[in-house]
Amino acid sequence: MALGGGIAAVLCIPPAVSLAAGGATDFLLSVGHPVLASSTLTVAWLASSAVDEASGTRWASGAGVSGAGAGTEWLRVDLGAGQEVTRVRLHWATAYAKSYRIQLSDNGATWTDAYRTADGNGDVDDLRDLKGRGRYLRVLATQAAKPSGYSLWDVRAYGPGPASRVPESYKAPGAGVPPEAADLTAAPKKETAMELVSSAENSTLDWRSEFGYIEDLGDGRGYTGGIVGFCSGTGDMLSLVTDYTSRQPSNVLAPYLPALRAVDGTDSHKGLDPGFPAAWRAAAKDPVFRKTQEDFRDRIYFNPAVRLAQTDGLRALGQFAYYDAAVVHGVSGLRSIREQTLRARKAPGQGGDEFVYLSAFLDARAAEMRREAAHSDTTRVDTAQRVLLNDSNLDLIPPMTWQVYGDTYTINR
Repeated sequence: MALGGGIAAVLCIPPAVSLAAGGATDFLLSVGHPVLASSTLTVAWLASSAVDEASGTRWASGAGVSGAGAGTEWLRVDLGAGQEVTRVRLHWATAYAKSYRIQLSDNGATWTDAYRTADGNGDVDDLRDLKGRGRYLRVLATQAAKPSGYSLWDVRAYGPGPASRVPESYKAPGAGVPPEAADLTAAPKKETAMELVSSAENSTLDWRSEFGYIEDLGDGRGYTGGIVGFCSGTGDMLSLVTDYTSRQPSNVLAPYLPALRAVDGTDSHKGLDPGFPAAWRAAAKDPVFRKTQEDFRDRIYFNPAVRLAQTDGLRALGQFAYYDAAVVHGVSGLRSIREQTLRARKAPGQGGDEFVYLSAFLDARAAEMRREAAHSDTTRVDTAQRVLLNDSNLDLIPPMTWQVYGDTYTINR
């Protein structure tokens, strides 16, 4: 569908500048800017594909995420600064919205409709003579024409501009990096990373209070305990206790090693109940056990994840995103998610855009989490890491605020 201009007129428009009615110059505001979506079907159809100008790429919402395609999904573009938007061109794929809105916002939270329809018929919608202003533009799809959800080949926003430059912190390392920037291995950054993980794993920023944490979460992994959620069913708890026993042979957990070996790979408590949780909490009072947990965490999760992120040219936020993925999925799971992402986007170390690459990585990470019932709640990605990414905080510089599982956390130092 072409509104106020026709498809033929659209096809004659140069890629960067168009002539709107009345002869005024319209600048293309949206191409290459940061973009987020409510869901993504797979890593092949990323949110960023809708603003990359490539003819063969598109965004597709997660299938069935909102009830067989009948619910609400959205795609949001950060225009970099407040912009007047006079025209939006949407190129729908086969999965199009029957009802949708074009919205604008200054803060990404409060939205104003610039256009709305309940009679969409797909193809190309060239919406002209719009009136609205905001830094963020959102396509809010509320009713799908088909049960497969929504998909857009292209989203282009135009206005009197000129289009603002993408904020400096979206650029690759080396350009405009603030003096506070440092790798995640620097002590203050590492402390931030531990607090971010603890907010998701233990619902607190005080990760040092969680050495004695232990419970069965009913996720099929048996007992989960300690500062990053070591599990009796996934092998890392067994390895941790083995390491602890090599350092402190006469410890309260050593008698449970045969049982930990027996239940590895299962959710069974056989041989662990009833005394293991109490023994774990008692061991947590031992400085040697606390040090063992920290060393094991760094050796198995933190160090490999950060090294891999450094290889990919990622700064602190990207390094943390890799680390958090390793904690939940293991380093092998992290590598799998990374490989999926690299098939679609170049990492900064390969000359790619850091924001675009991280957006794609988080899309792939969220898709992987949704495949496992125990981790289907993706808020540790969507309302934490994506929030920091959207704030351009690629260096994890406080103050920062995020949410996990409905709880709000803030670091001010």
